[in-house]
Amino acid sequence: MFYYLNGTITVLEPGLAVVDCGGVGYGCRITAYTAGQLKLNQGAKLYITESIREDAHDLYGFISREEQQCYELLTSVTGVGPKAAIAILGAGPQNFTMAVMTGDEKMLTAAQGVGKKLAQRIILELKDKVGGSNVTLDFSVPTASAPMQSGSVPMANAALQELGYSPAEIASALKGADPNATTEELIRYALRAMVIKG
Repeated sequence: MFYYLNGTITVLEPGLAVVDCGGVGYGCRITAYTAGQLKLNQGAKLYITESIREDAHDLYGFISREEQQCYELLTSVTGVGPKAAIAILGAGPQNFTMAVMTGDEKMLTAAQGVGKKLAQRIILELKDKVGGSNVTLDFSVPTASAPMQSGSVPMANAALQELGYSPAEIASALKGADPNATTEELIRYALRAMVIKG
């Protein structure tokens, strides 16, 4: 079993990176997001998910554990194969998690091979796993700057920081929000506030 590969990127093409580890080149299928973080002839560490079938043995490489976890969540949904999961994650794990948490079907259907019904199934099956209390991604750990009025507030804070917002932006966006609201409601409230402000 491969956990990660740490070596030099010797080939970088759309959807493919070859990592040279001690003279052996490992071909990894990658997302557009991961490709954007890699540079040819420079060192990189890719987290690996293997796909072993009768006719193929594929390695999928991800720049972070978060992206890898998103991929594994996606491929656990009936009808979502590796190609669709890679396409969905092309915009980055943050955009994928935001789409699921906010029920944004359009972001998911923008990926090649993903129709409306499949997007709805992804949101339905993964909403609790991405935005709920049994979170697989590291969204449930409150940061030092996160307010602690209720259990939902620090979770919303951590999720929004994972989406790339600064603590100051989050604090401003959550002003006036009901501290007893659910994590999902707080995230939607903050995102709406940021859109209006922006």
